[in-house]
Amino acid sequence: MADISLTASMRSNLLSLQNTQSLMDMTQERLSTGKKVNSALDNPNSYYTSQSLTNRASDLSSLLDSMGQGISTIKAANEGIESITEFVQQAKAVANQARDEANNVAGSTGNYDNTTVAAGNVEMTVTYKGETKTVNANLAEDEAGTDAAGKMQTALQGLTFGQPATALGTNFTVTFADGAFKVASANGEELKVSFEVGGAKMDATAGNATRVESVDRFNAILDQIDQLAKDSGYKGVNLLGGTDQSLTVIFNEDRSSNLVIQGVDASANGLSISRVSDWGSNTNIDASITQVEDAINELRNMASEFGNNYSVVQTREDFTDNLINVLEEGSDKLVLADMNEESANMLALQTRQQLAINSLSLASQAAQSVLKLF
Repeated sequence: MADISLTASMRSNLLSLQNTQSLMDMTQERLSTGKKVNSALDNPNSYYTSQSLTNRASDLSSLLDSMGQGISTIKAANEGIESITEFVQQAKAVANQARDEANNVAGSTGNYDNTTVAAGNVEMTVTYKGETKTVNANLAEDEAGTDAAGKMQTALQGLTFGQPATALGTNFTVTFADGAFKVASANGEELKVSFEVGGAKMDATAGNATRVESVDRFNAILDQIDQLAKDSGYKGVNLLGGTDQSLTVIFNEDRSSNLVIQGVDASANGLSISRVSDWGSNTNIDASITQVEDAINELRNMASEFGNNYSVVQTREDFTDNLINVLEEGSDKLVLADMNEESANMLALQTRQQLAINSLSLASQAAQSVLKLF
């Protein structure tokens, strides 16, 4: 089949109309997508550079979420430290209260004169935890006060109370000084004693129940510290659960920039606060007070360290957020279209298209005039 012949003017106008339509198609695509570079065919250099910037921004966006979770983990640990600090300060207050309560020493009211003492038994009446018993100390004639105190102590410490029966043991001691007998409590428990020997009378209470109660309160606070330290985790990471715990926060896409946050042991044992068995002596209480004061200082150091780590991660998070914006802005500059310009182009192309159609129509009039011959 032979090709259809067109006049030169018609072919020129037809090509112009086809070019205009091609430009309109490209402009419509830019208007619909908002991009002047939609594929590598449009501009390979701009397209692949933009893709690289966009991919990096996407990778950093995922890391941004990880940084946010890291910040939450540090916050959880910091909240735990603040609450544990309050508990430790409360424990210190309990210890100070016990320290202010004197551990009473029961002393005889009369002077002991061994020259007036005859051989025989000295009956001691003892009340311990609501149970009263009597015991005899067999003294020799003219026995010295220190020797008499030793026999009385042996008799006292051999007494048994409760079910099952438990001997008082070394928790209570009897001494003699300045002409008087004294009964002291080693752990603060109360003990009422009454006796009379050689003019020395005793009807008094040794020990201090408040100190014994304070021991229970102090140990209960330590239990709360342990429980709180266990409950300070976030998404399976507990920075107060021991030195075997740690958190690694990644800052860049190739993982070459990161921060490792080491966990601490914020339990009572980790803070070197020992549980208390008795606070009968001021020395024991002072030792506990020293431990809680050292623990408060240690907690402040922990809070300072976590605060510094929090600041680092927060700063890197802000930096990454800003860097993502820079990368996306740079990518957009390479591929985004100027919508005002493209709209003006579309209007111009529509006008050109209409003119091309009119020109094509005029160019065909010469050929159409042949029809008038028939």
